[in-house]
Amino acid sequence: MKRNILVLIATVFIVSASAQEAKWQDLFNGRNLKGWTKLNGTAEYKIQEKAIVGISKSGTPNTFLATNKMYDDFILEFDFKVDDGLNSGVQFRSNSLKEYQNGRVHGYQFEIDPSDRSWTGGVYDEARRGWLYPMTINPIGQKAFKHNQWNKARIEAIGNSIRTWVNGVPCADILDDVTKSGFIALQVHSINNKELEGKTVSWRNIRILTQDLDKFRSRENTDGIEQVNTIANTISEREAREGWKLLWDGKTTNGWRGAKLDNFPEKGWSVDNGILKVQKSGGGESTNGGDIVTTRPYKNFMLKVDFKITEGANSGIKYFVDTNLNKGAGSAIGCEFQILDDKKHPDAKLGVAGNRTLGSLYDLIAAPDNKPFRPGFFNTAMVVVKGNHVEHWLNGVKIIEYERNNQMWDALVNYSKYKDWPNFGNAEEGLLLLQDHGDEVWFQNIKIKELE
Repeated sequence: MKRNILVLIATVFIVSASAQEAKWQDLFNGRNLKGWTKLNGTAEYKIQEKAIVGISKSGTPNTFLATNKMYDDFILEFDFKVDDGLNSGVQFRSNSLKEYQNGRVHGYQFEIDPSDRSWTGGVYDEARRGWLYPMTINPIGQKAFKHNQWNKARIEAIGNSIRTWVNGVPCADILDDVTKSGFIALQVHSINNKELEGKTVSWRNIRILTQDLDKFRSRENTDGIEQVNTIANTISEREAREGWKLLWDGKTTNGWRGAKLDNFPEKGWSVDNGILKVQKSGGGESTNGGDIVTTRPYKNFMLKVDFKITEGANSGIKYFVDTNLNKGAGSAIGCEFQILDDKKHPDAKLGVAGNRTLGSLYDLIAAPDNKPFRPGFFNTAMVVVKGNHVEHWLNGVKIIEYERNNQMWDALVNYSKYKDWPNFGNAEEGLLLLQDHGDEVWFQNIKIKELE
C-alpha cells in the first residue's frame, strides 16, 4: 500500500510538472528548409552546422525566408550571429500581398544591427512606417548585443503588446494594433557596397510557443525601459502610472480653444474618427479656423503629438505660447516644432540653412536632413522642456536640443523673424498650440507628462 501511494504521488508530480512545461514548436529542423519559402530577393540561404545561413548578394533587394505558416499571438526564440557590416532582421506578423507594393514583404521586424548605432532588438516596420522602437530610447538594451558571437533573441507578440529581448536584456516595448497576424521571416538585407558581398547572418534553435502564453510571458519591463504606445488616443496602464495624460480625448474639443477666441473655432477644424484635422483653406497662416491652444499653460513637460501631413502641407506645434503677444493677423507667437512637407512646400528652402524644415525649431535651429520621417503615415513629434533645456524628437530620435534664457539664445533670436517680440522664448511657462496654416494636417494621440 505504501509503495502504491508513493507511485501515485510521483505520478501526480510528473503530470503536474509536465502540465507546466511550455509546448515549444521547432520552426527549423536543422536539416533543410522545409516549411520556408524565399521571397522578394535572390540572396542565398543554406544549411550549415544545423543553422540557416543567409549570404549577402549585390544587385538584389532585401531577401526574406518566410514560414509557410501564419502566426498571430506567440513567443518566439532564436539564436543569431551576424558579420560586422551587414544589417539584418527577423520579420514577424508580416505579409506579402499582391495588392501591397506587388508582394513586397511588410510588417514588424526585430532589428539585427552590428553597426555603431547599436539598434539590435529594436522594432522596425518594414516597407511601411519605419522605426517604431529605435534603440536610442533604450541605452541599456543597446549594450546587449555581442559582436561575432551567437546571441539569444526573444519576441513576445501577445495581443497589442510587442516586446523584445537580446541575451535576456529587455529591448523594445510597444503597444501597436496595426497587424494581428502574419508569417515569420529571416532577412538578408540588400547591400550597396561590393565589399559586403558574401557576408553572412545565421540563425539556429528557432522555436515558437503559441499555447498558454499568459503563463509563460515575461514580467512587465519597468526597469527604465520606455514603452511606446502607438494606439491612437489611449493611455496605457503603464503610461498612467508614469504620469502621462491625454491632452485630447479623440472625440470632443474639450481642453482646447481658438488662440484668438474664447471657444473652439466653429470652422476650419474637424473631429473625424479619432483624428483632429486642420481643413485645407488655401495655405494662408491662421486665416480660416485659426490656431488652437490648450486652455491652460504648461511649464516643464514631455509633449507627444502624432501628426500626418498631406502633400505640400505646412503646420506646426508651438510651446511657450502667449496669445496676448499677437492680436493682429497671423499665427500666435511661440517656439515652434515645424511640421512641413520638405519636398513640396517652398518654406523648406527659406530661412537660414534649413531652419524651416520639418522638426526644426522654426526659423532658429535646423533639424538634420536625415531625420526619420515616415511619408504617408503618422509621425510622432515630441517636445521635452525641463527648465531652460529643450529637445525636439521625431519618431523616437532626438533631432535638436538647445538652451534658452542665455546670451547665445538671445543672439539667435535677434537674427530671426522673432527679433521684434520682447523676451521671445524665455517665458517660464506658456500655452501649447496646433497651427492652422491653411493646409490639411491630421493630429491624434496628443499626450503630455508634466515634469517637476
